[in-house]
Amino acid sequence: MTPRSKPRTTRDTSPAATGPDAGGVAPLTEAPLTERQEARRRAILRAATQLAGKGGFEAVQMREVAETSQVALGTLYRYFPSKIHLLVATMQDQLQRLHRTLHRNPPAGDDPSARVADTLMRAFRALQRDPLLADAMVRALIFADRSVSAEVDTVSRLTTAIILDAMRLDSAPTADQLSAVRVIEHTWHSALVTWLSGRASIAQVRLDIETACRLIADD
Repeated sequence: MTPRSKPRTTRDTSPAATGPDAGGVAPLTEAPLTERQEARRRAILRAATQLAGKGGFEAVQMREVAETSQVALGTLYRYFPSKIHLLVATMQDQLQRLHRTLHRNPPAGDDPSARVADTLMRAFRALQRDPLLADAMVRALIFADRSVSAEVDTVSRLTTAIILDAMRLDSAPTADQLSAVRVIEHTWHSALVTWLSGRASIAQVRLDIETACRLIADD
């Protein structure tokens, strides 16, 4: 089936458009979803999460998602043009939940690098509890092409926002700090991939993340 167009929405992509309620995602600025549309979208994401959690990447089939969420297949494609779009959006949803949790229970300590490392390990442990879901979302990120660039960018902005929150900066981040954040983000994603593929232990993941987070102290 040829994917339908998505409901028309746009997002403010300015750096200032972040916050705990949005999970670091800019608010909708044009044709926001109605309450009914948002409920339908939430049902779709819950179905994708459920299917991925039980059977991983291969278990997330668009027809199955439509049936599980009780949404017409054509409607599903209007929200998410492909399985990759859907699973990247699922990761975005998981990161938003984590961001809100971290705002309620932020990392303690005076050392910014230690706080960031603790935050990312908390995120890692959350994914570790549901490895099939984690694998499905990460595979979607790896397979994503240019058509999914907006969704992938949102995942990246969420990860950046989580790291910056843990740093607790008194002012806007400098160029060097943002560069360090990008390196930390890349390390975290790479560590997740190597762990999911069985090529790294939890201890190695922690060591890599803590090593990358020391870049903050070097700024």
